[in-house]
Amino acid sequence: MRLRLPCLRALRVSGVNPMHRPRERHGRIEGRRGVELRKRRLAAEPLCRDCKARGRVRASTVPDHIKPLAQGGTDTDDNIRCLCSECHDKRTAEQFGTRARVMIGVDGWPI
Repeated sequence: MRLRLPCLRALRVSGVNPMHRPRERHGRIEGRRGVELRKRRLAAEPLCRDCKARGRVRASTVPDHIKPLAQGGTDTDDNIRCLCSECHDKRTAEQFGTRARVMIGVDGWPI
């Protein structure tokens, strides 16, 4: 005897797809609103905050959460600092307990 499953098309029309698992969310603002917030935050703080503190001038490319969303932070302007991608990678590694990846040269020694 053949088992009949409900038609997926009918389930999609009702807004429920049994094959779709909702992604876990941490309060991140997504979609068009999220894109606009990202643009506004980078325009408000065009230089990397960490580089600026060290006397370097680099453009910020990533709005970073001071307290990560995964650790209970919020997606509000007071929890955002704009960083360059290099500083963002270092901060993320510090916050989540991973080490920054060391680049290896052709000769086999760290760069």
